[in-house]
Amino acid sequence: MRTSTICQLSIIVAVAAELSPARALTQDELVAKIQAAGYSQVSDVKSTIEGITAKAAKNGKPVTLVVDSNGQIKERN
Repeated sequence: MRTSTICQLSIIVAVAAELSPARALTQDELVAKIQAAGYSQVSDVKSTIEGITAKAAKNGKPVTLVVDSNGQIKERN
């Protein structure tokens, strides 16, 4: 289980590197960025082909988010 978590975090950091050419975002920094955009209860952060996905809540409603390679946070429909 621990190895899987470490592997997932490594992928997240690698993909997050595309969000900022200067340096990679840590998972905590990515969660902070999502929270700063008005979302709460950020969880299930994963790297996918379309970017980094996460589950969160906004105005008490659950949403799925995608953070693309430009750092844009979008709600997935």
